[in-house]
Amino acid sequence: MIDYGKIKGSQDVEIPQLLIDQVIGHEDAIETIKKAAKQRRNVLLIGEPGVGKSMLAKGMAEMLPPEVLQDILVYPNPEDTNNPIIRLVPSGEGKKILKSSKSTVSNYDEWKTIIILFLMVGAVLVGFYFKRFWETAIIILLLFLVAALTKLPRNASVGPKLLVNNADKRFAPFIDATGAHAGALLGDVRHDPYQSGGLGTPAHERVEPGMIHKSNKGVLYIDEIGTMNMKTQQELLSAMQEKHYSITGQSETSSGAMVRSQPVPCDFVLVASGNIQVLEGMHIAMRSRIRGYGYEVFMKDYMEDTKENREKLVQFVAQEVKNDGRIPHFSSSALDEIIMEAKRRSGKKDALTLRLRELGGLIRAAGDFAKEQGADLVTAEHVVESKKFSRTLEQQIADRSIIQRKEYSVYNPKGGKIGIVNGLAVIGDRSGLISPIAAEAAPAQSTHEGKIIATGKLGEIARESVQNVSALIKKHTGTDISHYDIHVQFLQTYDGVEGDSASVSIAAAVISAIEEIPIDQTVALTGSLSVRGDVMPIGGATAKIEAAAEAGIKKVIIPRSNLKDVMIEKKYEEQIEIIPVDSLSEVLDNILVGGSRKNNLVKKMKAIGTAVAEKVPNTSIKGNIPNKSN
Repeated sequence: MIDYGKIKGSQDVEIPQLLIDQVIGHEDAIETIKKAAKQRRNVLLIGEPGVGKSMLAKGMAEMLPPEVLQDILVYPNPEDTNNPIIRLVPSGEGKKILKSSKSTVSNYDEWKTIIILFLMVGAVLVGFYFKRFWETAIIILLLFLVAALTKLPRNASVGPKLLVNNADKRFAPFIDATGAHAGALLGDVRHDPYQSGGLGTPAHERVEPGMIHKSNKGVLYIDEIGTMNMKTQQELLSAMQEKHYSITGQSETSSGAMVRSQPVPCDFVLVASGNIQVLEGMHIAMRSRIRGYGYEVFMKDYMEDTKENREKLVQFVAQEVKNDGRIPHFSSSALDEIIMEAKRRSGKKDALTLRLRELGGLIRAAGDFAKEQGADLVTAEHVVESKKFSRTLEQQIADRSIIQRKEYSVYNPKGGKIGIVNGLAVIGDRSGLISPIAAEAAPAQSTHEGKIIATGKLGEIARESVQNVSALIKKHTGTDISHYDIHVQFLQTYDGVEGDSASVSIAAAVISAIEEIPIDQTVALTGSLSVRGDVMPIGGATAKIEAAAEAGIKKVIIPRSNLKDVMIEKKYEEQIEIIPVDSLSEVLDNILVGGSRKNNLVKKMKAIGTAVAEKVPNTSIKGNIPNKSN
C-alpha cells in the first residue's frame, strides 16, 4: 500500500521533538494554534472525542513566548491574620526561601528544646537536693513547660508557604482542569477545626492554590467546559479578565470562608474544548470573550487518503509505540492493516479517520497480542486477530443482540414472509445491527381515512419518516392506502430508533402487507427515500453490511451512492452479496418473492415512477441522522 523506501517498520520512523509536530491531520488547526500561542490568545476547540484536542492544547504550552516564570509564596499577615500576604519571586527562589525559613525554624526548635531540658534537669536537681520538696519541684516543672509552650511563638507561623513552584520548568505550565470542582479550579482555604487556644493552623498555611494559579503564564485546558457549573464559569471569566484572583474558602459554612488572600496572579491562556453540544451549556459571556479575544476552531474527524497522510499515520503508530513503552514495533504489513482500518473507520474510501484515540486502542491491543505470542514485531495477522479483543461496547452489544434475536426467532434468514422485512441499524458510530420491521394492513375503521400506527421507541425523525411513507406508497404504487389502517412495528427496539434510513424498509414491509406479496427473508436492506421514490444515501453502510453477514443474511440492498464507501472485511466478502439500487421499484424487484403479482406491481411502479419523475423535483424527505438509524 505504501512505498516505505528505507522504512521497514515503525522502528525506522523519526518522531518530532515538539508535541505540536506530533499532531496528525489538523494542519489548519495547527496554524491557528501557532498564531494564538504567539499572541497569547484564548482558543475554543470543537470536535468529536479522540481527534486530538488535548494534544493541541499541550502543544500550545510548548509554543508560548518565553516569559520569566515566577514562584508564588504566601506569608502570614501580622496586621490581619485572615488576609495572608502574597509575594512573587523568580522561579527557583521559592524553594530557597522555604529552605532558609525551615533552617531558621529548626535552629529555633533546637534552642527551645535545650531550654526546656535545662529547666527539667534543674527541677530534678532541686527535688533531689531538697528531698522533702519533690511535689513542689514537679509543680514548678509543669509551670515552666506551660510557659515555654504558650509564650514562645509557634513554628508554623514563622515561615511562608510555597503556593506555586515553577523551578526547573522548561516550558510554560500546562494544567488540565477538566472536571475540576470550584475549589480545585479557583483555589480554596482548608477548614480548621481548632480555631482557639493557640492550637489552630495559621491562615496562610491553610491556603491552597487553584489550577488557575498553577497555570499562570501557561495554558489552562478545560474539556467539556459546558458541563461546568455556571457560577464557576463566571468566576473563571473574572479571573481571565483581571488576571488576578484572591483565594478564599469555597464553602460558606467552613472556617476557611473567613480567609481571603491578597490577589494571586493567574495570567493564563484558556484552551476550552468539547463537541458541538457543549456550546449549549457554555456561559454566553465566556464564549464571547474567547471569540472576541481569540479563536474558535472546528476540528475534522477525517483527512484525505493521500500518500502524505498515510505517512503521517505511520508516524502516529510509531508515536503510540514509544508512548506506550510496552509493545513491540509494527512491521510494514501491520502498518498497511492499520491504514486500511483507518479507511474503514472513516466511512469513506478516499478518507482516513482522525479519531486517533480509538485507533490507538487497536494499536495497543495488537501490540499486546504480539507480545503475548512472543513476536519481535507486530504483523498484519496480529492486527486482524486483535480486533476481536478491541471491540467497542456497542459492537459487543450488537453481537449479543444478533445471537439472541436469531435464537428467539425474531428474524429467520430463510424463506419468504408477508409484511416482514430485515432492516439494518447502527448503534454508536460503527456497530451494525439487524432490526426487523413488521407491517400489517387491515380495513380502515374510519369511513373518512385510514391511519398509519407505528410502535416501538421511535425518535421524532423516525416517526415522521413512517408518516411520509404513506404518501410515497400512494404515489408510486397507485394504491389508495386511505382504505387501510396500517400498523408498523419496529421489533425489540428497546433503546430507540432515530433517523429516516428505515424508510425504504418501511415502504417494502407496508407494500408487501397491502399487496400480500412475500418478502425474501434472506435479504436485508437500508436506505432513505425521496418524494420521487429515489433511494438516498445513509450512514454506517459498512457496519450494516457486516452485521447482516454475521446474522446469516445472503444479500443486502443499499443505496447505489453508498457503494463507493463500502469497505467490508475480507472474511465477509464471500458470505454476502451487495445489491446497489437507485429506486423503490428496484428495491421491490430484488426483495419480493417472484411471481405474476410481483411482476405486475414492479411494472406498474416503474410506469408511475417515470410519470412522477417528469413532474416532481429530486428532493429528500428528511436528512439522515444516524444516532441509531435503521
